[in-house]
Order: sequence, then C-alpha cells, then structure tokens
Amino acid sequence: MIIYNVTINIDGQVHDNWLDWMKNEHIPEMLATKKFTEAKMCKVLVEEEMGGHTYSVQYRAKDKATLEAYYKEDAELMRAKGHKRFANSFVAFRTELEIISEQ
Repeated sequence: MIIYNVTINIDGQVHDNWLDWMKNEHIPEMLATKKFTEAKMCKVLVEEEMGGHTYSVQYRAKDKATLEAYYKEDAELMRAKGHKRFANSFVAFRTELEIISEQ
C-alpha cells in the first residue's frame, strides 16, 4: 500500500470555504478517480510561523502503479481546480509513503 500525502497550509481568510470544498468536493472527486481506496484528512496541530491552518490529507493507493496512473491521468486536472479556486492562498507539498506495517 502507498499513501499519497498532501500537506497544505491555507490562509485563514479562505480557510472555511477551502475546508468545505475539500470535504464536500475535492476529496470525493479524488476518490471518484478510483485510484484511491480511502482518504484521511488531519489537522496539523503545530502552528506555522507563516500563520494559516495546516492539514495533511492522506490518500491510500493499492500500489505505486496505481499512484503513477493518478499522476498521468488525473493529477493535472485535480491540482488545477484547487489553484483556480484558491490561487495565492495556499502552499502545498506532496510526499509518497510506503506502508511497511500496520498493527
């Protein structure tokens, strides 16, 4: 299993609108690609010097090939929707994690 983790810091002025969009539009659209089996959204509790609110959204894919298919087929459109709606209001970085063990 692979976790595609997106960490986002969102400006406080658009936070509530962004959070609603993430929960009710973006994450459901990501799951609708059928590349991910589940998604988990977590609030980062450490305050950033830059301010805003920070979240980690973890999408679970069955394997690296499925994640690569997401990058090839869906990522550009999914990212463009967020950039169009919340331009200059967030910073994001992405990481890939391989699950080694779950207990």
